[in-house]
Amino acid sequence: MEAILVKDVEGLGDAGAVVNVSRGYMRNFLLPRHLAEIATPARIEEVRRLEEERKALEARAADEARELADLLSRTILTLKAKAGGDGRLFGSIGPGDVAQAIKEARGADVDRRHISVEPAIRAVGTYTVPVDLGHGHVAEVKTIVSPLVDDE
Repeated sequence: MEAILVKDVEGLGDAGAVVNVSRGYMRNFLLPRHLAEIATPARIEEVRRLEEERKALEARAADEARELADLLSRTILTLKAKAGGDGRLFGSIGPGDVAQAIKEARGADVDRRHISVEPAIRAVGTYTVPVDLGHGHVAEVKTIVSPLVDDE
């Protein structure tokens, strides 16, 4: 009998897969645990259509990530922070600061959790900050940290 898996089943397949199973296995194990449903021609067609839509969305998201990676790779951020005479910052610049600078410079929302500033920037200088955009795309954003000049 054919079944459509609702959840991943170890040794059988991943969610959305159409598999052949015995009637007893379906009746006594898969159905009571809500792991599968009975496959009808209409439901099989719907599952295939949903899978095609998911693949199309995944491809579009990968293209957007690639375009954003290209844009960010050409971006040079300039961050100003209070610093002492020796070039050390009073505080540090972390992923949130870089994410805010990217939003201001390019209008792109990048989650701060995808920005790697390890260790935090604590001195004036030029840094290369990796930004993971998903789908295997990582942008290297050039970041220049300069001292904040007070007009007093």
